[in-house]
Amino acid sequence: MTDEKDRLFAKSRALTKGFSFDDQVVKVFPDMISRSVPGYELVVPMIGMLARRYAQPDSNIYDLGCSLGAASIAMSRAVRMNGVKIVAVDNSAAMIGRFKESLKDQRGPLPVEPHLQNILDTRIENASVVVLNFTLQFLDRDQRQTMINHVADGLRVGGVLILSEKICFENKQEQFDQTEWHHDFKRAQGYSELEIAQKRDALEVVMRPDTEATHINRFETAGLSRPVRWFQCFNFASYIAFK
Repeated sequence: MTDEKDRLFAKSRALTKGFSFDDQVVKVFPDMISRSVPGYELVVPMIGMLARRYAQPDSNIYDLGCSLGAASIAMSRAVRMNGVKIVAVDNSAAMIGRFKESLKDQRGPLPVEPHLQNILDTRIENASVVVLNFTLQFLDRDQRQTMINHVADGLRVGGVLILSEKICFENKQEQFDQTEWHHDFKRAQGYSELEIAQKRDALEVVMRPDTEATHINRFETAGLSRPVRWFQCFNFASYIAFK
């Protein structure tokens, strides 16, 4: 199974429905995300490392909005704990279908169970690690606190939530600078001005980032403590919070 290079936005096109994780996106997704999200190829293995530290015996690990399962596979290879399984959930049939195929060759010793489901409907229980890796930003804003509450309720004491997101900034100058630096990153990855502009317009329909303060407040409202930003590159950041 060969991944294709992302050229989806290389030609002028009408984007009336915004961005969706359909068959076209799935074919190019590994290339797209590595060239669009600065630090992604470091964040994924570090999620595996963090899961190895905080996974508890006889517990569940959840990868919510797993896409092609990069974080699930990293955790499957990294975690060394008896009685642990990974539950990977995504609402894109194309993503889950491709993920199931790739599991035959890529997974580590931990069992991984892919599920086609809306993460808001996923029952979270007996969890020691829950991952939302660039997922929450695609939910409606009025659903996000509900999602974090749901995660917190399903975590064991000592369990962790690992959340990666594109973030925005309250200071207008910082928002401008961070956006420009992100666009410079995309240019350095070979994206044209047309591709950058069209993908931005498509994503703005479905992805609405929050500030760091908003994320921290959600953690605390849900009863999670000691939130730490353990990674940031431009306007992409990853956090860990504890039950």
